[in-house]
Amino acid sequence: MDGIVLLKEDHKTVEKLFKQFEKAGEEDHAEKRRIADQVIEELTTHTWIEEKIFYPAAREAAPDTKDHVLESVEEHHVVLWMLSELKGLDPSDERFDAKMSVLMENVRHHVEEEEKEWFPDVRKAMGRNRLTELGAEMEAAKKTAPGDPLAVPSADQ
Repeated sequence: MDGIVLLKEDHKTVEKLFKQFEKAGEEDHAEKRRIADQVIEELTTHTWIEEKIFYPAAREAAPDTKDHVLESVEEHHVVLWMLSELKGLDPSDERFDAKMSVLMENVRHHVEEEEKEWFPDVRKAMGRNRLTELGAEMEAAKKTAPGDPLAVPSADQ
């Protein structure tokens, strides 16, 4: 699978989870916890493969995307800390829904920038064969991604 297609599929998976969260009942804490845990897992894995594999390759192939990559890493930093806080937060806590809402806003903004502003440039610079290689590499790396959001490199920066 093409690396950009893989990342976009991840984006769609997370967006579906966000919509499920938004539809969950006000007091359906068990469902909100289940969804939040899935979001934490998906986004931790996603940020891991982006930072370890995709971003370095994008910077190499399309040096003009450097600023986009750096901004994305900073956005990851914020998201990863929010994920780590959500992980330990009781869904009945009054801050849980608010924290999830801010997380969703941040991730949606990040996804829009990636998909509209710089994925097209990276696609053009890399070409189909390189993106397919990258996709296979990222798919394999998903199996070894950490479960802890704070283990992703940008969480430390």
